[in-house]
Amino acid sequence: MRSGHYKESVPSLIVLSDSTAVWVWGGILVLAMAMAPYFLNAYLLSFLVLILITGTGALGLHVLTGCTGLISLGHVGFLLLGAYAYAVPVAKFGAPPLIGFLSAGVVPALVSIVVGVPSLRLKGLYLAITTLAFAFIISHVVLSMSWLTNGARGLPVMRPELLGIDFESDARFAHLCLVVAVATLFAVLNIQRSRVGRAFVAVRDNDIAARTMGINLQAYKLRAFMTSAFISGIAGALFGIYLSFVSVEGFPFLMSIEALAILIVGGLGSTAGVVLGTVLIVLLPEVARIALGMLGPQAEMLFSTAAHELRTVLYGLVIILFLRFEPRGLVGVWRDVKRLWVNWPLRH
Repeated sequence: MRSGHYKESVPSLIVLSDSTAVWVWGGILVLAMAMAPYFLNAYLLSFLVLILITGTGALGLHVLTGCTGLISLGHVGFLLLGAYAYAVPVAKFGAPPLIGFLSAGVVPALVSIVVGVPSLRLKGLYLAITTLAFAFIISHVVLSMSWLTNGARGLPVMRPELLGIDFESDARFAHLCLVVAVATLFAVLNIQRSRVGRAFVAVRDNDIAARTMGINLQAYKLRAFMTSAFISGIAGALFGIYLSFVSVEGFPFLMSIEALAILIVGGLGSTAGVVLGTVLIVLLPEVARIALGMLGPQAEMLFSTAAHELRTVLYGLVIILFLRFEPRGLVGVWRDVKRLWVNWPLRH
């Protein structure tokens, strides 16, 4: 039986996981998701794709907010920028999809410097308002540059063909999203256990102490902005491909609130919490729709006519409940359950 968390060396301290069970169950989960497209219908498969894309984008915000402690309400701006950075070269100029994905990551990362530099001396609410303004500025710029982005008309986007593999079918596109999500998860986990990741956490926990230890706050905050924007841009490109059409209307401000809700519900600062929070937040509107359907057809019709407003209410309600009753999020609940199981029957 495993007991305690005593580590005898630095490699054992920063290893991704020293538990064989974690690796086995993680492999089983990835294999199950890889096989799921062959057994799920189109409706259920769409939820799997949304979970993978949303989880990728939430990991981007996790680097900035969860790891570094920089609150951002402009997450949707980077998603939108990534979607257009992919759609413009691929759909408008016929560039290869690989170039489009590279552009989807690099362009938001470079633009993040523009919003990151003025925000270096800001914290809390002031930083959140600055990033919120950035999201609206990006939307305005996209609409204004109609010669490049088609303005409010948007750009149609086809499923890509990468390395000779056509991702036109729903199953193959789900596999593409799975590969990107798993690669992003491993990348974020490795960043967290690196020198850069430990500097991010130091800035989050106490920036004055971090500066005293020799950490360049400005440099690492910019790195956090650029890393977050790069990952978010890739997620935005995938979401634009999923929608088959990239437009400002496809990326509402609610997506920023959704990303923050994922971090809070899952457990702020936890990568596993991002995964758990994504599943809950993506499935929450569907669970609410089914629950309202049990109350009668009129209640279900209310959800169909006011879906956006009800989703906003649901996200706000979930955030308030978790902050009030379980601020550690789903990860905290899971740790309590695991502790009960490990100590059973000795725990009373």
